[in-house]
Amino acid sequence: MTRLIVAAGGGGDAVAAAMLNAALYGDEDQAVILTYAWDRLLIDPLPGPRRPADFTDLERITPDVWSVPPQARPIEPAGSTLPRLAAELPATFALLDPYQGAVGLTRQLASLVDQVEPTSIDLLDVGGDILAQGDEPTLKSPLADALTLAACCQLNAPVRLLVAGPGLDGELPPEAMTSALGPVVHTLTAEDTASISTVLEWHPSEATGLLVATARGVRGTCEIRDAGLPVPLTDESPTVHEVDLADALRRNRLARAIVSTTDLDEAEAYSREVCGYSEIDYERNKARWINERQPTNLDPSTILPQLDRFEAEARTRGATHTTFRRITEALSLSGAQRDELRQLLIANRPKQYEAPLWRITAGT
Repeated sequence: MTRLIVAAGGGGDAVAAAMLNAALYGDEDQAVILTYAWDRLLIDPLPGPRRPADFTDLERITPDVWSVPPQARPIEPAGSTLPRLAAELPATFALLDPYQGAVGLTRQLASLVDQVEPTSIDLLDVGGDILAQGDEPTLKSPLADALTLAACCQLNAPVRLLVAGPGLDGELPPEAMTSALGPVVHTLTAEDTASISTVLEWHPSEATGLLVATARGVRGTCEIRDAGLPVPLTDESPTVHEVDLADALRRNRLARAIVSTTDLDEAEAYSREVCGYSEIDYERNKARWINERQPTNLDPSTILPQLDRFEAEARTRGATHTTFRRITEALSLSGAQRDELRQLLIANRPKQYEAPLWRITAGT
């Protein structure tokens, strides 16, 4: 049997989709994960999502949908985690192209459903910002989720919306979505995380990293992103909830506004109108700033004292954990140095590594 899982926001949602497929359906079912090629600037220096023309060696599934096999490569300077995910995880990764707006995404979904005839269709969002109304002050990246929600609501096939790890993306506090969350479908365990444990050694997703950490029993408060957003890690964090799809659309004003869009620029314009900004504008501005930054030599004698100062400040904010992305940006390092920094810290202070997070010590 074939299961179709739509990764609502791309990035780490695609990794979580592979984990959830194994947890819910077992290894006997084949998974097709439909996802954006929309990685953080840590991976892809170009703002916004990639389209099929940005890759070599894609494989056509339908006239409207391409898969990303292990041999595919993003065309420089673009970057993408999808080929490596395809090499390491037992799933077919199919590419969502949002440059045709919600109308184009609906067409892509419909053609894929007709081709593979899946036993089930799940729309998965880690964190739950797909339930945002659009005016929440902590909301940072509503556009990708709104596009997939708008498309799935127009599909002539049953779609189950799943929210994993309520609040773990730092964009919508769990209490803001409590009324929308339906029954718990599954509570992730340490055993469930085994299928993606090696992927999280290199993949920069923070929300999925927190989901895995909480499934392994980590509790506390984790600082994420460049802004240092505090995210509570609780017993509720590793749960997966079913959510009524129509109710989600009623809540999400941006998704309703972009239902009839036929290109990404039009959808972006609605995001600026409804939410007051576009996440791609933020990426454009940040990319210019990153490109002007000079790489720093990662000398332990320099980095470790800087880490001590960061941890001391984080403790005063109540943080017990953080991510390597957060440390990289807090130390004003280049995103390309994230993996090197991670290896340096683990080698020098292995007891603080609670995979995939970094534990902030109590201090002296």
